[in-house]
Amino acid sequence: MFFDEIGPERIEELYFPRLNLRAIVVIDSTALGPSIGGVRVSPGVTREEVIRLARTMTFKNSIAGLAHGGGKAGIIAEPKSPHIEEYFRAFARAIKRLDDYIPGPDMGSNEESMAWIYDETARAVGLPEEIGGLPLDRLGATGFGLSIAGEIACHYAGINLKGSKIAIQGFGSVGRAAARFLFQRGAEVVAVADSKGTIYSPHGLDIERLLRIKDERGSVIDYPDGERLSSQDIFALSCDILIPAATADVINEKNVDSVKARIVLEGANIPVSEKAEEVLYKRGIMVVPDFIANAGGVIMAAMEYARRTADEAFRSIETKIKKNTELILKKSYEEKVSPRRAGEAIAKERVLKAMKYRKA
Repeated sequence: MFFDEIGPERIEELYFPRLNLRAIVVIDSTALGPSIGGVRVSPGVTREEVIRLARTMTFKNSIAGLAHGGGKAGIIAEPKSPHIEEYFRAFARAIKRLDDYIPGPDMGSNEESMAWIYDETARAVGLPEEIGGLPLDRLGATGFGLSIAGEIACHYAGINLKGSKIAIQGFGSVGRAAARFLFQRGAEVVAVADSKGTIYSPHGLDIERLLRIKDERGSVIDYPDGERLSSQDIFALSCDILIPAATADVINEKNVDSVKARIVLEGANIPVSEKAEEVLYKRGIMVVPDFIANAGGVIMAAMEYARRTADEAFRSIETKIKKNTELILKKSYEEKVSPRRAGEAIAKERVLKAMKYRKA
């Protein structure tokens, strides 16, 4: 079990016998303020995964300078279940008393599910625009932040973002937005993978066409002008930037040696195992960690909670992610530690200082 001087402050396991449904809530830290973190929905989500994700949120909120701690929840269910609204409403009623946890969207949840939670608790972010929210997925907040982090990382790696070759593993809301924003900055998306496979073209993919095909047919492998590969093959493709934007630990000890990218931008939370990340660093592959690279979503969520506008949120995302990517890469170079270690030291210091002002 993972405990340290920061937390977790609270771990709750919920069971709903009538629905045969289980859920986990982890409030890692509230030293900086009420915790914000997404609700992950998957038949395979585990207690350990939710604990790790909650700590990522603590560091993400800390280094972004947000007045929020880190939390996370997992609902162990199929996201496309016909009973999903009933599951979310039962979960929401169970966490209503946990007023130091603010739910947001994550893998398997979206603005509609946040609306169900808000209806039961009056506490959620990532809400539909019609009820005062800043819809993170539609606006592409996380993908926008990834494009900012990518631009800074390219500068430090001696790569010109314009004309750089991008591979994206996971083509949900984060991967799609990252493709769009990076393409706008002049990058070439050469490979995209979803659960059914990878489509690869060394000369670049037509992003708008790819988005239409994904929407209409359900998978990127139906894109006609590219080579079809397995989902796992994307990690071994030659590219400048690899963006894992789906589930946890997709780059691990088994496949890390095949990675050929010069930069890994972590679009998902904990997409690279701890050991694999160290291997990449020793190989000279720059890894911009999740709590820096994909912080755009939670920054926008915090701005929504503070009743700010979308324009204000995008300005904040650009400013914070640019500053923090530069900060950790500079610290990594000067102190000869991985970017993750550099960033965690900064984030942890802020949390520990805040804890001194709190009652035990």
